[in-house]
Amino acid sequence: MFNYYPKTAEVETKIEKIITDVSTAHKNNKTIDHINKYPLPSKDMIISIINDFFDILFPGYFTQKEINSINLHHFIGHKINNVFEKLINGLTRSYTHMHYVEQKECCNLCGDCLDKSIDAAIYLLENLPEIQRLLSKDVQAAYDGDPAAKSIHEVIFSYPGLYAITIHRLAHLLYVKQIPLFPRIMSEYAHSITGIDIHPGAQIGEYFFIDHGTGVVIGETSIIGNNVKFYQGVTLGALSIPKDEKGNAIKGLQRHPTIEDNVTIYSGTTILGGKTIIGKNSIIGGNLWIVSSIPADSKVVSTKTSTQFDIIHNH
Repeated sequence: MFNYYPKTAEVETKIEKIITDVSTAHKNNKTIDHINKYPLPSKDMIISIINDFFDILFPGYFTQKEINSINLHHFIGHKINNVFEKLINGLTRSYTHMHYVEQKECCNLCGDCLDKSIDAAIYLLENLPEIQRLLSKDVQAAYDGDPAAKSIHEVIFSYPGLYAITIHRLAHLLYVKQIPLFPRIMSEYAHSITGIDIHPGAQIGEYFFIDHGTGVVIGETSIIGNNVKFYQGVTLGALSIPKDEKGNAIKGLQRHPTIEDNVTIYSGTTILGGKTIIGKNSIIGGNLWIVSSIPADSKVVSTKTSTQFDIIHNH
């Protein structure tokens, strides 16, 4: 087998025609290109930022370097300074992109995007102690909620649910700051790694545990209380989106369900609609389709027919 295939004149002509055809197609169709605009945030850089955050939030777990009480301050300082520089780069690109989307013209580099990026980066980093507090409770919820968990270390090292919720808690803060692209890239990266799709807009309380995790979907306007447990394949989705008199989708409404405190939802269940509330202290069985609210202190199980379920109170 040849390691090198010499380009004949005929092949070179065909390659040049292909290049011309593809370039011309992009010039004629602006839908899927990003030409003559400032660079978008780098996906690779965002993944690098996520990895840095895991080192900061779980020091000693994901590095070969031994972390101890003597070098901890230096290690955290190095990581935070490193991630701050990357955040400024990526967030500035996000803001310049938002300027283009809103104004239909390239950013004039007045410095506002950089200033907003610094504010957003500081906001995220200042909230790291609160994220640490929430994650410690998520770790405990996973350990307490899974009889197969042998240790806290096992949960941190290997549980996809914890990986996804860690990224979500970071991405949600950036979403709150209305930063485009960046938080969604973070959440979709977590989705690609774990099979768990949590929109960065979802509001999630303390002690949240996703067991197994594959196929879980949590929509943008979902509200989840404290001490909630999901199994694989659970979906919090939207019903048909209402439209205005011109036929345009009405944005800004709560489209996804509210799950109150102390609720367990078993595998394969789909819960839809912004007005749907699952009351506190309820257990929702598997493979159900729910589009209306469930009272507090309920146990919901499937019946013999596939279109009905029973609600058993005071379980």
